[in-house]
Amino acid sequence: MIITIDGPAGTGKSTVARALAERLGFEFLDTGALYRAIAWYCLENNVSHDDATRIVELTSTVHIRWEDARLWVNEEEVTEKIRSEEVTLGASRVAVISEVRDALNDVQRKIAEAQNIVTEGRDQGTVVFPHAQCKFYLNASAEERARRRFLELTNNGELAEYETILEQIRERDERDATREIAPLKPAPDAILIDSTNLKPERVLDKLEQTARKMYAPEK
Repeated sequence: MIITIDGPAGTGKSTVARALAERLGFEFLDTGALYRAIAWYCLENNVSHDDATRIVELTSTVHIRWEDARLWVNEEEVTEKIRSEEVTLGASRVAVISEVRDALNDVQRKIAEAQNIVTEGRDQGTVVFPHAQCKFYLNASAEERARRRFLELTNNGELAEYETILEQIRERDERDATREIAPLKPAPDAILIDSTNLKPERVLDKLEQTARKMYAPEK
């Protein structure tokens, strides 16, 4: 069974997807991490996130491995290294390149083969896994998402400004929603959940209740 959780940045998709997978005994796939991996690899090779030609070249040669919720680029484990703000901004830029999306879509489908999986991103239910049995679209106000990101960064000891983060989120929302390739939108059959005023545990409970109604493991 494939469960997809789509939605804009800062809605808590990764947190609830990881927790949902744990509750259900499924594998978890953080698809955003794959795009971050490309963005990180570009930085490591001094390639601008606006240089589409070079990015495509790098993507065609890099080997990405996702296993047990850990990420490797070639032979380097980068799970924590891809969480910087610079990589975050770069990921949304490389994600608009069709060749990059095609390559990473293939990686995602291969990871999901023959296993129960919870996968999250921006086009999981619409493009990557359109036939997934259970689809969610998680949203929250831009202000609330900026507040969460601000707290995350400051709690990690990084310098951050709320207004700057809010502006970046609004710009990213606009870019993701209007891009020609796989624009951010709910799948027609997705279940919509607004997490603005919900604690993560409550969101998780909602997802789990729905997923369990759709999932009947073999005896």
